[in-house]
Amino acid sequence: MIAASALLALATGCGSDTDDPAGGSTGRTTSHPVKDTSITAAPGERFTLTVDQNASTREYWYLVDPKPDSSVLVSRGHDAASDSGGEQAPGAGSRLTFTFEAKGEGTTRFTLLHCTFTTCQGNTSARPPETTGPSATPTTGASAPAQAPERTTYTVTVD
Repeated sequence: MIAASALLALATGCGSDTDDPAGGSTGRTTSHPVKDTSITAAPGERFTLTVDQNASTREYWYLVDPKPDSSVLVSRGHDAASDSGGEQAPGAGSRLTFTFEAKGEGTTRFTLLHCTFTTCQGNTSARPPETTGPSATPTTGASAPAQAPERTTYTVTVD
């Protein structure tokens, strides 16, 4: 129950009006499940996608190419909130919320990349990996081949 309340507060609290251009957001923000890859929005409407991540296990999410067509949809950034309350705690996970604003009529696509320590190399919380292919496979031992990171592509229609 606490997690659901925190998620609701996070989704409704995103997107201050400080970065809005003249005639900006309608003030309405909708939260979508991360698995909802087909989204419809009205011009000026904001929506969020919230994912779980854990820096202590090198699990991160990134907005990567293809990024949205800026005449249709604009990224308004992302915010992280710790699962352990207001303070970061070693080993605690967090929720990362990406916020987008519908700008003009049309359809566009964007991709979120999910990296774990087994799927990406050279990434940090602020820097995606240089390649989005599988991590290097160890040269010794009989381990399974590395996996490619998960890519989720969203299609957004603004009308």
